[in-house]
Amino acid sequence: MFIIVFLLISYVLLSISLYLLFPKAGVDAVKGLIPGINFMEWCKLIGRKPAYALWLLVPIVNIFIFCGMAVDLVRSFKLYQYKDTVGAVAYAPAKFFSMAKNEAIQYDAPTLPKEKAYAEAIANAIKSDNTYELKKLQENNPYKKSTAREWAESLFFAVFAAAFIRMFLIEAYVIPTPSMEGSLNVGDYLFVSKAHYGIRMPQTVAMIPLLHNRIPGLNTESYLKSPSLEYKRLPAITNVKRNDPFVFNWPAGDSVYITPTRSYSVDQVRRSPGINDPGLAKLVRKKDFVVRPMDKTDFYIKRAVALPGDKLEIRSRTLYINDKEAEKPKHLQYSYTVNIPSGINLSKLEEWEIDEGDWSSPPGNGKTVRMFLDAKQAEQLKSLDPSVKVIVQGAQSGGLFPNTKASRGWSVDDYGPLNVPAAGQTVDLTMDNLPMYRRIIGVYEHNELAIQNGQIMINGEVATSYTFKQDYYWAMGDNRHASEDSRMWGFVPADHIVGKPLFIWFSTREGNIFNGINWSRIFRSANPD
Repeated sequence: MFIIVFLLISYVLLSISLYLLFPKAGVDAVKGLIPGINFMEWCKLIGRKPAYALWLLVPIVNIFIFCGMAVDLVRSFKLYQYKDTVGAVAYAPAKFFSMAKNEAIQYDAPTLPKEKAYAEAIANAIKSDNTYELKKLQENNPYKKSTAREWAESLFFAVFAAAFIRMFLIEAYVIPTPSMEGSLNVGDYLFVSKAHYGIRMPQTVAMIPLLHNRIPGLNTESYLKSPSLEYKRLPAITNVKRNDPFVFNWPAGDSVYITPTRSYSVDQVRRSPGINDPGLAKLVRKKDFVVRPMDKTDFYIKRAVALPGDKLEIRSRTLYINDKEAEKPKHLQYSYTVNIPSGINLSKLEEWEIDEGDWSSPPGNGKTVRMFLDAKQAEQLKSLDPSVKVIVQGAQSGGLFPNTKASRGWSVDDYGPLNVPAAGQTVDLTMDNLPMYRRIIGVYEHNELAIQNGQIMINGEVATSYTFKQDYYWAMGDNRHASEDSRMWGFVPADHIVGKPLFIWFSTREGNIFNGINWSRIFRSANPD
């Protein structure tokens, strides 16, 4: 709301400043107050056709168009200094007002034709080898910039362009954990399209460009929580499809303890108090956690195994969607205990893409180690020798979403059934199933949720049912025994979706450039299935 009010006030101030400035250029002052007409006259003053103002109606593009028009207008008043350019871009209404009130500043002519003519004169002098004329033109060039200014403007544009592309179009991500191992490995660098699922407009606007949520080395956040914008998303090119990998803001990451190694959600710590992380205990004692806006929670990448309205269940490690066995990712992995006796040749492990990222310690010499493998790799290990033992491990149970009485016997291998909410769907609410929907109602959909006298209260009224306002998704990693996903923290709201992974543009071995580069993975699709 603050931003909308700010923009409305800024437009009014801009119109007033144009009302005061236009007479200096021979334009009726009242035209500065008429929406649309003021921008058309502005275009004429800088040497553009009036129709050029239509670009101001195009979201995102209009930012660049407006800044360019503001700079061209001050230059049409023969203001060429760097401070004039910065003033026009920083806040045009204030700059135009000061120009209108300064009697020494007078309108010259449309700057764009003049700049073009001057550039052509320099080009002709060079072409005709007229040294005298070229020197005179260069010495008297009002558009000439110092080296420092050239560098400053170039740097500003580069940062602005990179931040713009990153915010609205494509962003680079690196895979930090093995939760999608086999499909997407630790050390893979991805390009992710933010346009495929609909460009999500910025919500947190006061931030350091090119940083997501932390300032490296300072142990502090890289943004201010206010002012902020309401959630808006432009139309999508395509919808999230079942089994697509997708990038999203971690739904449980709105309140997190941040240690040197990773982030833990407050709810995660509450459900699993025995987490072995030396840096966590002190933070928990002091209740030193960080509350983040939705668009500044950590990025996760998983596979959308269930869509809005789907029924999901896992039986003996097999995933079922709507009571049908789900399609399995090509490199679906589980945790195995592996015993390889001494003397077995392990030279083929690298060829089978089994490396140090897949084991708890190097296999062989009769040790029993834990390894993350897909079905093919497990069979390949068995083929080394009849004495090799490869046994799938049991899975985590307890502390899983939604942590109700009915779900306490679930494990990551035997889970559900549960239904994924869809926008417009209505469910009955009881004290038994409320944990399933508590965060949806109170956090993701911004209602006041309370329990009073054994009754569920939503926005001050007794509620026996609830209708969902948006779609939800179920996310799981391909490494099913090493993935913190929806089984731990629940549904992914549609407004948390960031984008669609496109391809791997670079890859390092186990996330360390000193271990080497995975040349065979570069330019692979992010969804090889």
